[in-house]
Amino acid sequence: MDATDTYKTIATNSESILFKEKNSKFFGYAFHVLNEDNVKQYLEQIKKEHHSARHWCYAYQIGTEQHTFRANDDGEPTNSAGMPIYGQIQSFNVTNVLVIVVRYFGGVKLGVGGLIQAYKTTALLTLESCNIIEKTINIAFVIAFEYKNMNKVMRVIKEKQLHILNQELELSCKITISVRKKLANTIVEIFNSMYGVAIKKQKTY
Repeated sequence: MDATDTYKTIATNSESILFKEKNSKFFGYAFHVLNEDNVKQYLEQIKKEHHSARHWCYAYQIGTEQHTFRANDDGEPTNSAGMPIYGQIQSFNVTNVLVIVVRYFGGVKLGVGGLIQAYKTTALLTLESCNIIEKTINIAFVIAFEYKNMNKVMRVIKEKQLHILNQELELSCKITISVRKKLANTIVEIFNSMYGVAIKKQKTY
């Protein structure tokens, strides 16, 4: 299997995971996210749920080919929370994932080493509780053609078992198809070689 053609992510959002260390409570959550707006929504949701907590630390990674990531210590000593959480996202090799760890201070200071260990362990337990799945990187293409060319276009779609995302079938037709990344060049060549048919890349997802 082409390694650049697949990625791992979580199938669904996790349940809450509780880890205790010297009276401090750490609640871990993992969310499936596709953009920074999703991240903000889940952070707001968790802050409402745990409004009396001291810290809401998190890390996320988004993207399949190029990754965007961020780690936030939210008031804990620098690199004692966000980076240990992000380290677990890397260790599980997942993307499109946000991990939030909420801390309730229990009266005993853990020290930087203790904090790093606690945030790392909570993130680890949280991701371990998730169903991690492998998905393919796909590219959406728009095929534009006159109605008279419909049969030859549909024949290729059927033969290559391409997934249709959207279609506008009038005198001038447009069909949006989803193609697995490693097959993309082949599909583009097939449609480019057809008289009266144009194919244009829309997005990678």
